[in-house]
This record gives sequence, structure tokens and C-alpha cells, in this order.
Amino acid sequence: MAEAAEDPQDFAKSPTAPSSHLHEISSGSQSKKRNAFAELMAPKPKAARPNASSSRPPAGIPSPTHKRTKNSGGKTTRSKWSGALLEYIDHPDRFPQQVIRVTDKTVLIRDGFPKATVHLLLIPRSPDHYDLHPLQAFQDKDFLAMMRDEAASAARLAAAELQRNISSFSVSSKARNEAMDNGVPFDQLPQGRDYLSDIRIGVHAHPSMDHLHVHIISRDMHSDKLKHRKHYNSFNTPFFIPLEDCPLAEDDERRNTSFQNGNLAKGFVCWRCGQEFGNKFAELKRHLETEFAHWKAE
Repeated sequence: MAEAAEDPQDFAKSPTAPSSHLHEISSGSQSKKRNAFAELMAPKPKAARPNASSSRPPAGIPSPTHKRTKNSGGKTTRSKWSGALLEYIDHPDRFPQQVIRVTDKTVLIRDGFPKATVHLLLIPRSPDHYDLHPLQAFQDKDFLAMMRDEAASAARLAAAELQRNISSFSVSSKARNEAMDNGVPFDQLPQGRDYLSDIRIGVHAHPSMDHLHVHIISRDMHSDKLKHRKHYNSFNTPFFIPLEDCPLAEDDERRNTSFQNGNLAKGFVCWRCGQEFGNKFAELKRHLETEFAHWKAE
């Protein structure tokens, strides 16, 4: 079995206290507020940290000592840290800081330890699927079609958030931004940067969280949470499997554990220019800062 792609706590971080409401968007609905995307995606104020002397985990996250169990109906109930995503499935209203959108079929959350400028997780709510390995679950064509639709919608939200973050730096967005500032009608705006093309959708070959989740992530890998080899290589080698490639054929080498272990152990290669850095992670990180400046200015 391959090593976990990321530390268990890297996927989701729960708040320590709920706020008074949860932003919810059902499929096909849109807010009429002018800054709907910004309001939806903007991080909520952080709750106070729990007392360091307390041995209890943050609210809503199962204790690391809890083992993954099933009730009489076969449904996962409680787990260690790697099972924390179940809380978002069952009780999304408890996590207003993290949850972006809830539908009958999925929950969309922001990754608590993002590995890029925009990093979201799309989690299915179907008990028949969320306990399965993604490559197994995606053998169900109807389920895969649903997840593709939900992921496409999530990617549009991610692209809007990416635009909000970097469009002021982007040369290709300048004319459109200026036209918007001058009140030009939306249908007459010049074409700007295609932010959706900078969003990637996929799963890890060997997820470190118990419950199925799809990553919706911008390609820049610019984050102070990007701290070691697995963090980088799990997104920049075939260990990251695009959702559009699923279902994988039975003989696809990406199903092979030794192949994927090898991907995690590879030397670093810049996602943008292809420069190789061997095992020099610190050099890669410095280089990524430069590439980020060039990328957001495109």
C-alpha cells in the first residue's frame, strides 16, 4: 500500500464553534447579491483556539483514539482523524467556516490546509459510495456522472475565487477589468483570462482520508501549507488522477501500488516550467514563488 499522500489533518480542519448560519446553494441556484462569489468563498472569521491544556479535539472532529466502526446498517459512524470527513457529510451545518455548498448529493468544503491558492474538497453523501476507494466507486457510471456534474459546478466556483484573488495582477484580465469598472454590460465585456483552465479536478491514487473526496485545486501550488515531498508529488505526478480519466481500465498502471509509491518518491519537477530539483525541496519552494508571480501575471 502506498504511503498516505498527505498528513490526515491536511484535508480538512473543523472550526471550534459554529456560527449562526451556513451558506447553502442548491444545484442551479444563484445568489442575487452583487458579490455573491466573494461572499460565498471568503474565509469566515476564525474561531478561538481551544485551550492548549485540553485533551479534547476541536468540536466536530472525532478523537484520534476512536477507531473506524460500522453500525448495524454498515454505515461508518466514528473514526480517527482520517475519518474526519464524515462529520461534514452528516452535519455540514456544524462547519460554517469550511462548508461552501451543500446539495442532496455532495458537500463542498474548503481544504483546511490548502496546497494552492484555491483548494476545495468535494465529498459525496451517498453511504453506498463514500466508504469506497474512489477508483472502485467510480466504476458506478451513474455515480461517476453525478460527481462529474457536481465537480464541474464546484470548479466554476473555484475559478471565480481564483479570479477574485489574482485578476488584478493578470495582463490578460486587464481590459476586461477596466471595462467592468467602467460599467460595460456583462454581455459586451471583452474576453479575459480563462481561470477555469487553471483549475484541476481529481483524486489521489491512495487517499489518506477514509471517505471519498475529489480535489478541486488551482494549479499554482502556492501555499505555506505545502511542506514536504508528498504534499507536492501527490498533486504533480500520476498519483493525482484526473476525474475525467475515470473509470480507469483494469490494466492502467496508475492502479499499481509500487508505481504510485515510486511517484511519491520522485525528484521534484516544477509544474510550470519543468525544471528539475531532485530532492531539494527548499529550492523548489523558492522557485515556486517566482513561478507564482509569473503565472498570476499571465
